[in-house]
Amino acid sequence: MNKLSKIPAILFAGGKSSRMGCDKALLPYGEFNTLSEFGYNNLKNVFENVYISSKNDKFDFEVPIVFDKFEDSSPLVGIVSVFDTLQCDEFFVLSVDMPMVGGKEILQLLDFADNYRDYDAIIAQSPSGIEPLFGIYRAGIYERANRFLNENNHRLTALVKQSKNKLLKFNKEDIFTNLNYPHDYQDALKLVKS
Repeated sequence: MNKLSKIPAILFAGGKSSRMGCDKALLPYGEFNTLSEFGYNNLKNVFENVYISSKNDKFDFEVPIVFDKFEDSSPLVGIVSVFDTLQCDEFFVLSVDMPMVGGKEILQLLDFADNYRDYDAIIAQSPSGIEPLFGIYRAGIYERANRFLNENNHRLTALVKQSKNKLLKFNKEDIFTNLNYPHDYQDALKLVKS
């Protein structure tokens, strides 16, 4: 694999998991104790610096955490908290419940982003639509993200659409499988074991 990317990578694992009935970030997956540890190791194959975005430290392995800085819980809160905490110009994000996204797809997005340096968001697009938790966010989006927060508008898709964005289209739907419900998780377990 290529040398590791220097931009920070953030695994988003702070969701409520209400449809799953338990915290999906802590469900076992593959050879790992949790989906979080699986996702973290997946990103460590591509990035020098990997963090987890979460409200609290609920993990059973050593990992740097970017804590949510606001009471509300949403990916938008995570995005603003990452900018505030890391003080970086850009970072990569991936949701913990998208374990089918692998190094190959991540590298495609990173290569694509290099051609569009003056864009505020470089986001993956599946056949179903945009995937705001598989992408790169840059400092140019920060002010608008804060405005969304102040207006209590937590729709990340709306933030991306109202920003200077570039979308990378992927033709395969299966890599974007979200583990939202128990049956999604059971299906994913069968795939990882095969």
